[in-house]
Amino acid sequence: MQKVKIVKASMCLTAAALITLNTQYSKAATTTDTALAGITISLDRYYDATVEESLQQLESENSESAKALRSALNESTSDSQVLTSTNESAEASTSEATNTTTQVSPYENVGISIASDYVNIRNKPSESAEVLGKLYEGSSAKILDVEGAWVKVKSGSVEGYIMASYLAIGSEAEKVADKYGTKLATVTTTTLKVREKMSQDATVLTLIPEGETYEVLNKSDKEKEASDEANWVKIQIDSDLVGFVSKDYVDITVKFKKAISIKEELEQKEKEEAQKREEAEKAAEKVREAEQSSNSSNSSSSSSSSSSRSSSSSSSNSNNNSSSDNNNNNSSSSNSSSSNIASGTASDIIAYAKRFLGNRYVYGGTSLTNGTDCSGFTMSIFAHFGYSIPRTSGSQSGAGTAVSLSNVQPGDLVFYGVNGRINHVTIYIGGGQVIHASNPTNGILISNWKYRNPICARRIIH
Repeated sequence: MQKVKIVKASMCLTAAALITLNTQYSKAATTTDTALAGITISLDRYYDATVEESLQQLESENSESAKALRSALNESTSDSQVLTSTNESAEASTSEATNTTTQVSPYENVGISIASDYVNIRNKPSESAEVLGKLYEGSSAKILDVEGAWVKVKSGSVEGYIMASYLAIGSEAEKVADKYGTKLATVTTTTLKVREKMSQDATVLTLIPEGETYEVLNKSDKEKEASDEANWVKIQIDSDLVGFVSKDYVDITVKFKKAISIKEELEQKEKEEAQKREEAEKAAEKVREAEQSSNSSNSSSSSSSSSSRSSSSSSSNSNNNSSSDNNNNNSSSSNSSSSNIASGTASDIIAYAKRFLGNRYVYGGTSLTNGTDCSGFTMSIFAHFGYSIPRTSGSQSGAGTAVSLSNVQPGDLVFYGVNGRINHVTIYIGGGQVIHASNPTNGILISNWKYRNPICARRIIH
């Protein structure tokens, strides 16, 4: 503070001296005496040339004022240098402090449930308060506030209180993130190649588009040793397709499951029970159809045998029996035929398929509720409307009528594969999207229809 005062005093003295010089010598810098600021600017701009020249002339004349002015200028310059040095030091300290600021953990306000099953979310910080929802083990919540042993959180559609002891928070959450979180890779380039191995020379399995997100898988120890782990990401596209992409062209994020409200949990259970009842009814209907078909066949054989044994009976009785048997046969045949008639529009099929969104993927499965794979899903959906298609995706690619990918319509089957071999099937639902049983992590979901390279399409609906 003292040095600042000295500098100001020196500058004022210098300015006053310069005004005197301007009065005596026309070569001095042009200044005014109406504003000190203007004088100071002029001094800064012209000191090196004009003022120095004037001082030298005064000194040659042995002027006392010249000596006083030289002394003042020297003092001002010295103090200015000290002040500048002090400012530079302060700026350096500020910059260093900024650079060494502790980075905030992305999990600073995140809590992850470490309960053995789930922890209740209540409407008040009390164990007797109403339960609003459940935060299952490994699910995450945003920390809104801390109230003693309780924390206020928001997760999914639920906002309420949880006992802090059931949560890993901040740095502790960061430690368990890999255990509970699902790493996702989102493509950041127009088209990205998925390779068979971690090498630019490896076989390209498929192409994936910008904006699509895929699950990141952990590499085996052998894969880690084989190449530079930092440069490649292993992703799962479908149950049948896993490959590697360059880390330079994807953004990595971590996704956690969220809380579920009591209402949502009840709705989910009701949905699952309704689906199971429907599947059970459908299975029972198939059993009844098979029994009817069997009874019809037995009845026909019995009638034929009876007719043969009574060929010597009267013509009228024979005709009546024959007429009765034919009526029975026609009725059974009609029932069997009508039960196999395909019906339902593309909209019906798509609406039905969407009812199973989020359900499990199970390799080799055909149950829409308990688990199915991709071809089991499409086969079961179309079977519900009377359409019979083969069991595997490869066989289904020969069903129905071939259509070009440029002419694909809602309700069409769209197929994918590797090196020309079909190994995955979806149902096109319009708007550039497909619904399919993808993999054990995602289950039945909706994707961009070009989330991987489509190979062909078939139309099943007549």
